[in-house]
Amino acid sequence: MAKILVVDDEEDLEILFRQKYRQKLRSGEYEMLFALNGQQALDLLKEHPDTDMILSDINMPVMDGLTLLANTKEKNPLLKTIIISAYGDMENIRKAMNLGAFDFVTKPVDFQDLEITMEKTLGYIQQLKGTLQAMRENNILRMYVDETVLNFMGGKEIESALMENETIEASVAFIDLVGFTKISENEDPNTVVTLLNEYFDLMVKEIIEEKGSVDKFIGDAVMAVFQGPDHEKRSARAAISIRDQMEAIPEFSEKSHFKPQVSIGINSGEMVSGNIGSKSLKRLDYTVIGDVVNVASRLQSAANAGQILVLDKTAEILHGDFSFQEVGEMKLKNKANPVKVLEIISTIP
Repeated sequence: MAKILVVDDEEDLEILFRQKYRQKLRSGEYEMLFALNGQQALDLLKEHPDTDMILSDINMPVMDGLTLLANTKEKNPLLKTIIISAYGDMENIRKAMNLGAFDFVTKPVDFQDLEITMEKTLGYIQQLKGTLQAMRENNILRMYVDETVLNFMGGKEIESALMENETIEASVAFIDLVGFTKISENEDPNTVVTLLNEYFDLMVKEIIEEKGSVDKFIGDAVMAVFQGPDHEKRSARAAISIRDQMEAIPEFSEKSHFKPQVSIGINSGEMVSGNIGSKSLKRLDYTVIGDVVNVASRLQSAANAGQILVLDKTAEILHGDFSFQEVGEMKLKNKANPVKVLEIISTIP
């Protein structure tokens, strides 16, 4: 339904409009409001903020149509005004257009022409609303879908892109909040969720700072992927920053007695990037998979609170920029042979 406000000091105009548009009014296509001057129109707009269009005369008592136009264009940019006036000279037309009028119709009114103008205006309003809705939905989508997914889909046919994948060189980090699940035993759910979101926000900022992307949140853990030049160094810097900031948070806060600490596993190498899931169920997850990813997850599981574990091959790449402490050989789940593991301590100034 289009809600239309007619503003004119001719009282019999309401009867004329209701007669001319009775079919659209009866069918519910139009709803019409009527005011005798600009001030009454402003009062009605407060009661009906969802008004789509104004049809307004210029010369009226109390408040004229141009003043009304000036008062409405800033408050509601979606609200469009068609000026209907006997003063069809170029000066008035220019004044109206400069104040934001969408169109200008002269009196006596040709109702067939007016209806065409109204439909054109309402069509434009619907386009604007559709664009704004798409923008809102896109912003909401960005809250749930990583930027990598949106970039991947951009410029492609969605159906054909759904099952595409590619092999990439990257670093993947698993960052887990140590012992966080115990909070739920002593704290109410709102406190638990609020704290978790605060800790995640801290982690995400450091990941983004190093040009990484959040692949997913897994319970109280974050999986992050770093691609491009120096991805190993950027993943290590992000991990150190997250660990140090978590350790700087005091144990006794107003919200909880939980002392946040993280255990982190990082691994680098070749992995497959793409959509994993069921196309039939329309449930897909854009992620990275492969042995490199599995090892990073195993390293995180093996790490103690405050530890950042990597394999010796990653440590070799990071050598000279970071200091390490050798952990030794470690048997990881589903790995036939033990692997040599080191702990990243800090960056080297």
